[in-house]
Formats: sequence, structure tokens, C-alpha cells
Amino acid sequence: MSCFQELQKQTADALSAIRIVPVLALESVEDGVKICEIFNRIGLKGAEITFRTKAAPEVIKEVSNQFPDLLVGAGTVLNVYDLHRAFAAGAKFAVAPGFNPTVVKEAARCNFAFSPGICTPSEVEQAFELGCSMLKFFPAEAAGGIKMLSSIIAPYKHLGIKFMPTGGVTTANAQEYLAIPQVAAVGGTWLGKSSDIKEGAWDKIEKLAAEAVQLARG
Repeated sequence: MSCFQELQKQTADALSAIRIVPVLALESVEDGVKICEIFNRIGLKGAEITFRTKAAPEVIKEVSNQFPDLLVGAGTVLNVYDLHRAFAAGAKFAVAPGFNPTVVKEAARCNFAFSPGICTPSEVEQAFELGCSMLKFFPAEAAGGIKMLSSIIAPYKHLGIKFMPTGGVTTANAQEYLAIPQVAAVGGTWLGKSSDIKEGAWDKIEKLAAEAVQLARG
């Protein structure tokens, strides 16, 4: 097993311990620190900071420094440049919505914990051939949801591949996804909506985080 393959397994294990990973698009470091403080205090020990905003690298850096026990990842990593920025900032893992072989190969070369996005069997096979055994299933609900993911998993169960469904996952269907043995965690886009953050609805976010912790425990 290569170092990259071992890192894939370690990432899957770390995500399996968290089960629900908030997916966040943050406009400021201040907002990032505030929401991650809530998650850390409540016991939701992971967060995916997406590279959809300019603030992402600084948020990752500051949150990683202030909350070292939080599994802070980078999302929407679409190119090699952002891959390096994410890990230089302190990201413990990174994910993408799609499968870009160039980014996967660079992650393997640098031994970065990177999981590409997939929604077809062909993408699963290509990613696995490059050493990826921890994959993001995106967009989960739009791509067919639990039925589609279960069908994709079936031919590859013997390979030990793990998945993180993201996109359309909610409190109503999260447990169904988490009941699938090959699902390490789900991406929780409902846990830090941009509108809630902009409005400063921290009490609402804290309530949702507490519910997610209970949901993750089954």
C-alpha cells in the first residue's frame, strides 16, 4: 500500500468518527471562527471550508490554529493551485465536486489527503486506479440519492471504497445514507447556510449542530 493509499484510509477513518461534516461557504475569518467555535463546543468535530470564497484559505488557517482537534477540510478544490493553498493553510483533507485526474495525481505525488467527487461507476474505477479509496458522492440527491449510491457501491464492495455523499443531504435522509456501511460520513450543507451566517443566526446554527451530533450518534 502506497503512502497516498494509506492516507486515504486514514481520512476515511477520521470522517467515520465524525459522521456529519458541515459544508461551509464563508465570507470572513470572523464568521469562520464563530461557527467553528460552535461546532467544536457542541461536539461536531469536523468542517469543510469550501473554496467558493476568497476568505477560504485564511479561514482554514485561523480555524486550524484555534481548534486543533477539529478535522478541518477544504472543499471545491478544483485545481492544483487551490490544492496546494488548501494544505498550506492547514487543511487536513480536501474534496472536489468532480473527478480531475490532474489534481488527484498531484495530491498523490505530494501525499495530500484528497477525495475527488464521483457520480458514475466509470469515475469510481478511474479514481480507484489512481489510489483513491475515499470518494465524495456528488450531487447526491440530484444524482439518484440512496438508490443510486447503493447501486454504484455494489460492484466495488470488495475494494473497501468509502464515500461521503454531499448535496441534498438533510436531517430527513442523513440516517439512511449513514446506514450504508460504505458511507464514512455525509456532507451537511444545512448546518451553515450562507443566509443564516449572514443574518448572524448563531442560536439557530447551534441548535442544528446539536441535532446533528445526536443524528450522527444514531
